[in-house]
Amino acid sequence: MPFHSKTTLEHWVAEFIAARGAGDEVRVAIQEGHDGQDTGLVVMPLENAPNTVWIEPRESDDDLAWHVLIEPSTEVLDLTSFELNALTHELQVAAELCAFLQERSLGHFEPEAEPEIRPESATTE
Repeated sequence: MPFHSKTTLEHWVAEFIAARGAGDEVRVAIQEGHDGQDTGLVVMPLENAPNTVWIEPRESDDDLAWHVLIEPSTEVLDLTSFELNALTHELQVAAELCAFLQERSLGHFEPEAEPEIRPESATTE
């Protein structure tokens, strides 16, 4: 699976928010990858439901396999038509962000981390 650093995802999310004018509540959380890499997890709390939306690539070789996960809730939603419309808008933003991340990740590969260069210890006599 292509690797996307937390820094890269934060940049992409900022681009999306600036272009879309929505999604101010979206954050990139720290998530440690399988090799200790600083991967990120895109998190979008919902204002009109007790759930949180997570957006991440699926574990496959397909760099277009981003998906949305909606955290389960035991609460029953009791919404007015206005609240339901607002929730629908939030989910639409999540869908658009997921599509945006898919598009941005097409052909994007994080640069390899350069080996850490340690200065030689100075010896004093």
